[in-house]
Amino acid sequence: MLSPLIAAFRTPDLRKKILFVIGIIVLYRLGATVPSPGVDYKAVRTCLDEISRGDSNTVYSLINLFSGGALLQLSVFAIGIMPYITASIIVQLLTVVIPRFEQLRKEGQSGQAKMTQYTRYLTVALALLQSTGIVALASGGKLLPSTCSTSGDVISSDNILGQIIIVLVMTAGACLVMWFGELITERGIGNGMSLLIFAGIAARIPAEGRTILTSRGTLVFVLVLIAALIIIAGVVFIEQGQRRIPVQYAKRMVGRKMYGGSSTYLPLKVNQAGVIPVIFASSLLYLPQLIVELTKPGPGEELATWQTYATKYLTDPSNPVYIAVYFLMIIFFTYFYVAVTFNPEERADDMKKYGGFIPGIRPGAPTADYLGYVLSRITLPGSIYLGIIAVLPNLFLDIGNSGGAQNLPFGGTAVLIMVGVGLDTMKQVNSQLMQRKYEGFLK
Repeated sequence: MLSPLIAAFRTPDLRKKILFVIGIIVLYRLGATVPSPGVDYKAVRTCLDEISRGDSNTVYSLINLFSGGALLQLSVFAIGIMPYITASIIVQLLTVVIPRFEQLRKEGQSGQAKMTQYTRYLTVALALLQSTGIVALASGGKLLPSTCSTSGDVISSDNILGQIIIVLVMTAGACLVMWFGELITERGIGNGMSLLIFAGIAARIPAEGRTILTSRGTLVFVLVLIAALIIIAGVVFIEQGQRRIPVQYAKRMVGRKMYGGSSTYLPLKVNQAGVIPVIFASSLLYLPQLIVELTKPGPGEELATWQTYATKYLTDPSNPVYIAVYFLMIIFFTYFYVAVTFNPEERADDMKKYGGFIPGIRPGAPTADYLGYVLSRITLPGSIYLGIIAVLPNLFLDIGNSGGAQNLPFGGTAVLIMVGVGLDTMKQVNSQLMQRKYEGFLK
C-alpha cells in the first residue's frame, strides 16, 4: 500500500503534484477555521463545546460532515463543497430529462466543458441560496441547537447590511473551494472535489476519537477501533467487487489494416452508484427535522400532532422507524441513480458500432436486455450493502456521545467516502507510475 506512495515521491513530477495537492488541502483547512466577518467566534466555540458534551444531531449534520466542521463554526468555507456536489448531481440528472444536455454529453470534450460551465453557474446560485438560509437560521438562533446558551448570539451583526456581507463572504468561499477542487483535478492527482471532502472528514476523526476516549473509556475506544478496521476491510472488499462481462470484438478491415479480434470485459461494480444514494436519503430525511425546527412554536406552547410524530419517528436517528425509512430510501435511490447513470441500450449500441458482442448474446436489443438483467441482479446486494453501512452509526449511537448519527468516526457516509476516495486516488497513482515505466521502457 505504501510502496506506490514512496515510488511516487521518488518521481519528480509526481512529487510536485502530490505536494501541490497537500498545499491546496492546507489552504482549504485554514479557510475552514477562519470565521466570517460579523460572527462572534467566542460564542460559536462556547456552543460547540456544549454540543460536544450533549446532543449533536443537528439539521445540517451532513453538510457539517462534508465541510469538516466548518458549517457550525460559520467560517469562510462554512458551506464548503456541498453546493458543487448538489449542482453536479442536478446537472447529471437533467441529462436524462433535457435533450440539450443529453446532446452536450455526447459531444465529447467541448460538450463536457459546456456542462462544467453550467455546473459552475448553478453552484454559485446554490451557494448564495444556502448561505442565505444558514445566516437566517443563525441570526434567529435556529442553526445551532436551542440547548446552547449562546445559540442566538453567534452573529453580532443585527443589521441587514452586515448579514449580506456574511452571505457574500460564504458564497465567495464556496466558489473558492470549487476552484481549489478544479485545480487539484487539473494539476494534481485524483478528483479534487473528492479529496477536499476526504480532508474535511479526516479532520474530524481525531476530535471524535478523543471524545469517545474521554467519555467512554479506553476499552470502548479500543473496541471502536477494532470495529472500524472490520468495517473498512468489508467496505474495501465490496468496493473492489465487480462482475466482469466478457466482450469479444470481431476482426474488420480498414484500408489495408486489420482491426479487432481482441477479447476484453465490461466491468459492472457491485456498488455502481457510489455514495450518492446515501447523500440523497440523508438530505431528504433532514427535511422533516428542518421543517419542525422552522415551525416550532414559542416557549410554553405545545407541538402540533404532525410535529410530535415527525419529532418522534423522523428526527430521532435511533428510532427503528427512522432506521427502516433510511434503509429503504437508500435501496430506492440506488436503483434510481444506477438507472439514470448507466444506460444498457447505449452501451449495447456502442459495442455494436465497434463490432463488439457478448459471447452467446446477439448484438443490439438482446445485449441491452442482458446488461439490464445483470445490472439489476448486482444492484440489489450493492444497495443492501450501502444501507447496512449507512445505518451502522444509527445502531451504535451510544458508543459516541449521546446523540448524532455522525459521531461514529468510521461508520456510514464517512467511511464510504474515505475508502472510495482513497482507493480511487491510489489507482491513479499506480496508473501514472505504470505509464512512466512504459515510457522508460519504450525509450
